[in-house]
Order: sequence, then structure tokens, then C-alpha cells
Amino acid sequence: MPYDESVPPTRRRRSLLAATAFAAVCLTAAGCGAGDDSGGTRAEPGQGGSGTSAPPPSKSAPVPEKTKTSASPAPSAKPSKPAGGGATGPLSGKTVVIDPGHNPNNHLHTGEINRQVDIGTTHKECDTTGTSTNSGYAEAQFTLDVSHRLRTLLQKQGAKVVLTYDNDRAYGPCVDERARIGNEARADAVVSVHADGSAVGNRGFHVILPGLVRGGKADTSKIVEPSRDLGTRIAGLFVRDTGSAPSNYIGGNSGLDIRKDLGGLNLSTVPKVFIECGNMRDPKDAALLTSAGWRQKAAQGIADGISSYLNG
Repeated sequence: MPYDESVPPTRRRRSLLAATAFAAVCLTAAGCGAGDDSGGTRAEPGQGGSGTSAPPPSKSAPVPEKTKTSASPAPSAKPSKPAGGGATGPLSGKTVVIDPGHNPNNHLHTGEINRQVDIGTTHKECDTTGTSTNSGYAEAQFTLDVSHRLRTLLQKQGAKVVLTYDNDRAYGPCVDERARIGNEARADAVVSVHADGSAVGNRGFHVILPGLVRGGKADTSKIVEPSRDLGTRIAGLFVRDTGSAPSNYIGGNSGLDIRKDLGGLNLSTVPKVFIECGNMRDPKDAALLTSAGWRQKAAQGIADGISSYLNG
């Protein structure tokens, strides 16, 4: 289903032209022929959403490298403990918040995740279940796996890393809390990791940037430009490191999309983007998303984009 709010990219600052040119070079080198709150296609956009909400992974279906899910306590307002930051490196002194989209147990707490929360301009569901591949590999498993890999890469560069959740709560967190965790950490950059759930034939990744929103609790005026810089760099380096092409169904092959309806972006006061790493419902993209080797490349692409942004 089409996005309910796609906006043509805004004019970039001079400092972003280099990043855009670099992204174009990366796209040429990679061939580019492949191809909720969430960035993806879905019946009702929700946090980290991607396509239609999917039922829990089938028990009979092979689930590659399934993230172990243990019984978790009731939701807490506290983020998972910061990791890293002790090592020296190019990102020493920088704080990065990683937001793994959805929660593997959301489908067991439909009442809680359907609760409406204030996203500044309107109200939306606390969270969504996310999508899955046809074989039953859940988006929430994918996002947590990539987030763990991403954390390790950033820690090696000396960054302090905070996860909005780490398989440590029964459901959620809600979209407003996901934004609040990044704000309270005074993050230098926040990336929300997702995978889309669109039609077969729709392939590739896209990075979602915050649009200019002022209303209620939402005011993105100070983060629109730095978020565009962050997202542009991630898009270019994601192409280089994964070999995947930008989305052929969102963003006009730019790999970038702007949205004003996502609470995770609207409520952020620090630079933040979402990345939809591929379409879980397309068999060719699903083959990548279920590959541990490709997920490592995806984490590397995101890490390189973050590093490029933070190092200026």
C-alpha cells in the first residue's frame, strides 16, 4: 500500500552535496541493478512498521538463526545499559542510540501495543508487530540481530552505544519512549533498524528522514538538516558495503524518503533516521535478509555511514 505521507526531498545544504555525490559514486560502483512507526508499506504506518503486520513466526517453518527470546519482565521506562565507550578510537566521546524495530513478543500483547500514544501531531499505536519473511523469519529477529552487530562495530571505534531495548522487556517500547531514550541519552546520532513488508518485486533499501514538523510535542526544525546528512551518508555506504540497490518502489531510486507521520522521528530532538534494509516479502530480498553474512554487511554499511557523519 502507498505511503500516506511521502514528501519530495528538501533542498540540501552545501555540506551535504559531497555526501550526495559520494552516494552516487557508490551506486554506480555497486551496479544498482538489484534491487509505524516504520518505514515500510503497511495498512497502518506504525513505529518501525513494515508492511502488513504479520503473525508470529510459524513453528514449523525454518527460522534462520533465530534470536533467543526469553521470558521478560513488564515494560520499563529505563533503556538497556549503555555499552562501549571505554575503548579509544575515532568515535570516542560520541553516543549512538540504536533502535531495533519492534519486539518479537509484541504479538502476545496486542492490547498493550494497540494503545494510543501521543506522537506530537496526533496519536498512534504504541508499537506494531512488524512483518516477516514467508518462511517465518520475523522482522523483530532481524532488527535485533543487525543491531547487535552494529553495536559491536561502533564499540570497536570507541562509541558509547545505547539500545532502546535488548530483548529485555515483554513488549515495545512504545514509539514515544523510543524517541525519548535517544533524547535523554543526548545521542549524537540515532538509527532505527527495520525491514519492509511490501509486494513481491519491490526490492532494495531506503532510509527514512524526518520532515519538518511543528505541532504539539513535535518540533523537528533543529534535526531535519543533520538527519538528512546522516541518512545520505548511510545510504551511500550501505550500497557500497552490501551491494544492494536503493528501493525501486520508494524514494525515486534515491534510497531516501521523507515522512512526517512517524512518532520516532517527530518526537526526536537529536539527529535520527530509520533504515528499511530490504523487503522481507520479496524472495530475492528475503534471501539476503536471512543470510548472516549479508546482515553483517548491512551492519557494516550502517556503521560506516554513522562514522562518516560523526567524523564530519
